[in-house]
Amino acid sequence: MRAIASEGATPPALTKNSPAVRLGEVDSIIERAIADGNIPGAVLVVGHDGTVIYRKAYGERSLEPRREPMALDTIFDVASLTKVVATTTAVMQLMEQGRVRLNDAVAKYLPEFAQNGKEDITIRQLLTHYSGLEPDLDLKTQWEGKETAYNMAFAETPAEPPGSHFTYSDINFIVLGALVERVSGESLNDYCERHIFAPLKMTHTRYLPPASWRSRIAPTQYDENEHMLWGEVHDPTARRMGGVAGHAGLFSTADDLAKFAQTLLDGGDGILSPVAVQKMTQPETPPSAPILRGFGWDIDSPYSSNRGDLFPVGGFGHTGFTGTSMWIDPITHTYIILMTNAVHPRGKGTAIALRTKVATEVAAALNLSASEKDALRWKSVTGYNEAQSAARRMSARNGTVDNGIDVLEEHGFDVLKPPQTAGETKSESGQSTVTKRRIGLVTNQTGLDSAGKRTIDVLHDAASAGISLEAIFSPEHGVTGTLDTTHVGNSVDAATGVPVYSVYGGTDAARHPPEDVIKNLDAIVFDIQDAGVRFYTYETTLGYFLEAAAKAGIEIIVLDRPDPITGSFVQGPGSDAGKESFTNYWTIPVRHGMTMGELAKMFNAERGINAKLTVVPMDGWERGDWFDSTGLAWVNPSPNLRSVIEAALYPGVGLVEGTNISVGRGTDTPFELVGAPWVKSTELAAYLNARGIFGARFVPVSFTPTASVYSGQLCQGVNILLTDRNGFDAPELGIELASALQKLYPADFKIGRMQELLANQSVFDALMAGEDPRRIAQDWQEEIEKFEKIREKYLIYK
Repeated sequence: MRAIASEGATPPALTKNSPAVRLGEVDSIIERAIADGNIPGAVLVVGHDGTVIYRKAYGERSLEPRREPMALDTIFDVASLTKVVATTTAVMQLMEQGRVRLNDAVAKYLPEFAQNGKEDITIRQLLTHYSGLEPDLDLKTQWEGKETAYNMAFAETPAEPPGSHFTYSDINFIVLGALVERVSGESLNDYCERHIFAPLKMTHTRYLPPASWRSRIAPTQYDENEHMLWGEVHDPTARRMGGVAGHAGLFSTADDLAKFAQTLLDGGDGILSPVAVQKMTQPETPPSAPILRGFGWDIDSPYSSNRGDLFPVGGFGHTGFTGTSMWIDPITHTYIILMTNAVHPRGKGTAIALRTKVATEVAAALNLSASEKDALRWKSVTGYNEAQSAARRMSARNGTVDNGIDVLEEHGFDVLKPPQTAGETKSESGQSTVTKRRIGLVTNQTGLDSAGKRTIDVLHDAASAGISLEAIFSPEHGVTGTLDTTHVGNSVDAATGVPVYSVYGGTDAARHPPEDVIKNLDAIVFDIQDAGVRFYTYETTLGYFLEAAAKAGIEIIVLDRPDPITGSFVQGPGSDAGKESFTNYWTIPVRHGMTMGELAKMFNAERGINAKLTVVPMDGWERGDWFDSTGLAWVNPSPNLRSVIEAALYPGVGLVEGTNISVGRGTDTPFELVGAPWVKSTELAAYLNARGIFGARFVPVSFTPTASVYSGQLCQGVNILLTDRNGFDAPELGIELASALQKLYPADFKIGRMQELLANQSVFDALMAGEDPRRIAQDWQEEIEKFEKIREKYLIYK
């Protein structure tokens, strides 16, 4: 079998185990593919640490109508590599110049694209193949010309709701090609030559290769007229468009693509900034996506055969239908360019399996260090995603978690002891007396240790540690967590005789700690199970006690507990500044992914409270833990949050409960139901299911609540089934519900009442304007990214 080695100076002597010698094992893999008739020939270029470490040509570039040997400088029809080398790069350049925004609707730049339900499709959705458009234009009818193709693309109707499904679509990139031309004022081929290929000295990369290149071009296959495509684009749509399209049409060499790959590894090298390269090549698909795509680039999907079995998730690449591929791994500073014309001569060959085998062998030969492998393996496990607010973790584990109260007990109440040694002081007569630290405890029915003993009793019985429990403060729903009213009065704890002061009521004053009680305390202990949602009032109660402690000059100790819906996900819109209320203590997203201890640290610093704060952390909790992974007993944090499922749904369904819709209060499954007397259950279920909301399905039901909205009235609505809690975006569900109710029942649904819990005017305005919920959700991702940078400073757990 014929193979041509790298041209140039003779390489230095190599040891048996050196990368170059070991990469020689790739030869047999490629030669076997040629012998099996899968490809006529190939060119392979491998780069590592800034150097080309392997470069070889194999077999033939032409079998028909005449045989020609493959050469290192062979020019290939790169097919869909056009999408990433040309079109994506051009779009990212325009983004960096401020001429387009990736979250903008395509119709902002191409108004004619808005027809037939596409007005909300964004540039982002085109780049990630989440537009809902068909895979290709109709080729059954005869048509010719670029403008005809553009008009056909603009007239397309989405096959799926935009943003709901991944469908690899050439139409996406045909439209992006049109966008580049419209915004830049240049033809796509001229733009790419001037702004990408020429600066990188990619001298053998272009659309419409000249006749002088033909002798070096690898032919593809016979067309429908038995004409061998040789220097003419193989893709039939691009060919009808005249050879220049955003999805296909580019010709290039392995060496030129190696230059391009190294440019990206070097951070853009002038054609793009490092920030743009990072943005383009990290996950940008929707948070619920079962696959990972960057802008244009593939990361982890059914199309990732060229990653092989050993390069883990974290790199990026693309393939071309003709048999071309490239994979780039920024962590090991490696790229693999494998160029074949597998479709030659009659479209029966394939390079899919070959790509996998070659990449696997190259990765094995590079002999990565253990630390690199560990880092890569972790990223492959977590499936990190910038569009999703935090790294994904395992969906479930059998963990053992000790809450803050358990850790406090295990350490002998050390952080609560009075400042004097062993709690002793001297009286005027010289006798030793024990000074006890006067403690106020903010708690409710969730304040239990691992033995089921109330935190109230634990602290009350800790007198020998120098602690005196002087006051109990009860939040919304009272100290027993059973009251669903604003009329919660003061009382006395029957078991201990300690007074209980309510910090919940119908007025703002009633919700703040009583100053006359606080001034007689030495410290405040806070031990309440949260729900992990911005509008859950326990978080505001925490903020108010931080303020009270700071004002009184006393310490506040937070005994931490899990975020029951994990600390891995940050979702939903942030609240607007100036809209602070009892259900909105600070400008954070609806689902913040933080524990009470972490929130306390953040509130204390970011709001400038500066209380003397101590957090007693949990032991054994991991950020990805749902409550059922902790080994802890579930205690309803409030009367209508009765399970982990309801807690998972609450950040979404809770957004609409301030309106005139029942969310199932007064039934056995609150927050799993949504309905009203004026809803048609089958209509609402069909609409929501058609939306393709990831992680949820909707079953038409009837129910009669016995409390709250529509008490005693028959309601029709939906039962929400949670099918994938790690892929589910609850706050986005809330927007979907509001949008559906507004669209189907505009005369009945009172959407205005949603503003209090939503606390975000731009999101509310978008809902009122009828914008697509996925478009609305995408617009708040920038807010989430900004919040995550703040949040990161206060995270306690990994």
